[in-house]
Amino acid sequence: MIVTRSGPLRADRAVAVMGILNLTPDSFFDGGWYTEPERAIARGEEMVAEGADALDLGGESTRPGASPVQAEEELRRVLPTLRRLRALVQVPISVDTYKARVARAAIGEGADIINDISAGRLDPEMLAVVAGSDAHIVLMHMQGTPADMQVSPTYPRDDVVTAVVEFLSERATAVQAAGVAPERIILDPGIGFGKSTAHNLALISRLDALVALGYPVMVGPSRKRFVGEITGSGPENRLEGTAAAVALAVDRGSAIVRVHDVAAMVRVVRVAEACRRARDPELSRSQQGAPYAGR
Repeated sequence: MIVTRSGPLRADRAVAVMGILNLTPDSFFDGGWYTEPERAIARGEEMVAEGADALDLGGESTRPGASPVQAEEELRRVLPTLRRLRALVQVPISVDTYKARVARAAIGEGADIINDISAGRLDPEMLAVVAGSDAHIVLMHMQGTPADMQVSPTYPRDDVVTAVVEFLSERATAVQAAGVAPERIILDPGIGFGKSTAHNLALISRLDALVALGYPVMVGPSRKRFVGEITGSGPENRLEGTAAAVALAVDRGSAIVRVHDVAAMVRVVRVAEACRRARDPELSRSQQGAPYAGR
């Protein structure tokens, strides 16, 4: 079970729904919507009311082609909203950052999870910061950096699933060697981060290969480009495509889905879980109900 310092990530469902709250002016879908703390706080409370099991706050856009943001600016965007939400909501709060300085400050303000797109590689101090706290860490696979990750992504033997599983297995081992307990590690295959549409589809449809490592797995397909390439739609019209990807991720064993549209995706998760339980009752709560199983 994923138990953060603010409590369990999920109580009545096996799969948790994490609501995305981008505090940026340039995120690909909701950039600029929540740059004012009052609007961000209101949206955070609304997502919890809609059924969000956790919130993920981001102060730097990591969309394809995005430029880096300095830590000072990221902190300016994140900390006021984090402080207020920590006092207002009971669910775990994640902060999406790869900078140790931001992670340290966020943990000090009550963040329960650090969601690191680089799996601890871009800032050599990140693992020590997490190890010295009781926070969880999400280790995500990313090929390249946000600035160049979508420039012709390729994988050895054209086998993205094996490459991602091997990478995240190695990173989980490295994080434990740095002093982070295995039960505080969550893995993310990095949908859309250095992957073609075919790569993303392979990772979702074969997610069970990553789940087999024994760590909880988070999947974030929400309104991403691959959905648009399949459906021919812009970010504003990718709700149904996101729902299909979320349902399949649940079926393949995801423990967390990270989404913009909390109310709709809570309903999707409930139906997908019911279908999975009907097929195999023994799996009814396996994603989060079972203890960490090891690699």
